[in-house]
Amino acid sequence: MRSCPCRLPPRRAACCAWVRLTGRCWNCCRCPTRCSRTSERRGTGMCLIAFALDVHPDLPLLVAANRDEFFERPTAPLHRWTLPGGAPVVAGRDLRAGGTWLGVSASGRVAMLTNVRSSETGDARRSRGELASLWLGGGVADTQALGDAVDPADFAGFNLVAGDLRQGDWRHLSNRNPADPHSPHPPRLWQQRLEPGVHGVSNASLNTDWPKTRRLRSAVSRAVSEAADAGPGWQQVLHEALGDGCAVPAAALPRTGVSDEWERALASPFVRMPGRGYGTRSSLIVQARRQDGALSLTLDEWRHESDGSASAGPRWDAPVHRRETFDLPA
Repeated sequence: MRSCPCRLPPRRAACCAWVRLTGRCWNCCRCPTRCSRTSERRGTGMCLIAFALDVHPDLPLLVAANRDEFFERPTAPLHRWTLPGGAPVVAGRDLRAGGTWLGVSASGRVAMLTNVRSSETGDARRSRGELASLWLGGGVADTQALGDAVDPADFAGFNLVAGDLRQGDWRHLSNRNPADPHSPHPPRLWQQRLEPGVHGVSNASLNTDWPKTRRLRSAVSRAVSEAADAGPGWQQVLHEALGDGCAVPAAALPRTGVSDEWERALASPFVRMPGRGYGTRSSLIVQARRQDGALSLTLDEWRHESDGSASAGPRWDAPVHRRETFDLPA
């Protein structure tokens, strides 16, 4: 491990990936991604989601999402597995903490999770992936009960979108103040029911107008009607938006408490940081289609890892593609 230029005794374990990769310790430079061996990354790192909710009667849900994470963090790709309580789900899986960042249950529940970048450094008691598991596993009756069951002080900053495709019950929950999500505040849960429309969430608040969130929401808006009609080209629209690594002008960069280097790298929809061991590891598109009163779901995942430690850029070819489909019971 390299020593930090500040030369102060390190406040966190030397195994922290942020310390190893940058040589900077927690005394002088906070990890921007909440790594699992410090207080700033407990759980998963999904960083960008846009979704169309009940915009088209034949396509009640269309999701496009990128997951950004350290490449060293062990992760299982999209597959069918069972939560500890016995509920079957289709999702990727974080093999370190055991949860997921985006998944669908066999009963039609959907959970989408992002972290919130913050200047806070307090230790979180529980993994944020537990929030998705609680909802997908059916441990609460509805999204209102989910809010009642969550202690906001237990988790590092999060956004959770929880929905039920069969009941039409959708809610956004966060333990960070929507007006100032990156600054410390007393623990509190903010929540709201979601109305039909195209929404986006990254590492701030729901529908925060960051450039990358705006880009992906716009792509989902363009894709949804054509996707509902099974027209050609809609998936390409989403691929281009999810794979967009174009730089953001300095004046448009968000200010979340991380260095300018990280702020620039994290500002595009597709994150690539050669030599840092961090970037966009996978992209996911979820479709829920209604036909003759029945709902069918298709989840497509593309993994962008080239050698287990870096991303060569977005890839949409067959070797990195996984698909899962299933029908919801009437």
